[in-house]
Amino acid sequence: MVTDLTFLLQSIAWPLVLLLAWLLAERAQASWRVPRVTSYVAVGLVGGFINLPGLTDAVPGLPFLANVALSLVLFELGYRINLRWFRHNPWVLLVGIGESLVTFATVYVLTGFFGLATDVRLVIASLAISASPAGIVRVANELHSAGQVTERVLHLCAINCLMAVLALKLVVGYWHISTTGDLVAAAFGSVHVLGTSVAVGTLLGVAVPWLLRARITSASGVTVVFALAVLLLTTMSFGLQLSPLLAALTFGIVARERRVHLTNAQRDFGTVGELLGLFLFVYVASLIEWSDVWSSLALGAALLVVRTASKVLCNLSVARLSGITERKGLLTGLALTPLSAFAILLLEQSRLMGLEPAVQALKELAALVVVLELLGPVITQRALLAARETHVTQESA
Repeated sequence: MVTDLTFLLQSIAWPLVLLLAWLLAERAQASWRVPRVTSYVAVGLVGGFINLPGLTDAVPGLPFLANVALSLVLFELGYRINLRWFRHNPWVLLVGIGESLVTFATVYVLTGFFGLATDVRLVIASLAISASPAGIVRVANELHSAGQVTERVLHLCAINCLMAVLALKLVVGYWHISTTGDLVAAAFGSVHVLGTSVAVGTLLGVAVPWLLRARITSASGVTVVFALAVLLLTTMSFGLQLSPLLAALTFGIVARERRVHLTNAQRDFGTVGELLGLFLFVYVASLIEWSDVWSSLALGAALLVVRTASKVLCNLSVARLSGITERKGLLTGLALTPLSAFAILLLEQSRLMGLEPAVQALKELAALVVVLELLGPVITQRALLAARETHVTQESA
């Protein structure tokens, strides 16, 4: 009887938790204008804290489903990237690369004061570069935000994610060489994964638009085709031990250049995309071990200050050179605060590929992830509202 009850709880846990998260998110957004993703994360954190049966990563298929959900977001982020903007205003690209390098360096130096091993420090510094594409894209879509700050934040977020993947793959290669001296394993863990992931994403980015142009397809049909292509890309990446996140981002960037258009109504991939996004935030939050949160509070507070300062000061210092005011440079840096699903899933992929320091790095980042998962989307929302680039501020004006 006890076994039957446990099985029942495990079977219904996820649907009930997702329904609860949706209800709370709608209420909090309507009453207090709290970003929906913040409520999703809060429910996931509580579920993980009370160790709700079935709400664990032990359920088969959940990691793959989470990667599909994030890959859809990364495709959409890549699809909103305009490579021509980098040619007309190279300062945006330089700011993204420079801020990534500054964040990596400052975080690496900071973690040295906490007695962490060099390998763990390198992993943490690599992940600190990234912003949360899921959090930023969902908040921007929720606000119907458009303008200088919004577009700059999306482009810088994409650059941050690319730089984080590049840095982490180089760390994987360095770790293989330093521990085993195996150059083949090092090349497979870094150069092969990076190059092949980009190549596969580029191939689909060329093939899918060609397929869509070969026949007349409705707007909803375009969305379905892109969603199925992302699913194929994620499955292929798992089978070939590639990076589905990097491949999906590349797919979106190349598809945008091939001039196949997604309308505003297709943002977030419709109802299915919203459901997967809800699952993604609850799932990632439920992975946090609360014992690690309490033990990493001091490091998390220090990382929060250093990482935020790096992003804000870099954008603020070159604001005029890159064509915006200092105020918008400040808001851009603040909007890049979120750090959650992308970093955790990237870290989990590295762990599965044999990077042992990834386990310790996740423990050390627990407190920072909890804070930025909850508060990061709120900061992004307030920054975009302050930039007066949303339908909310336009209506109030």
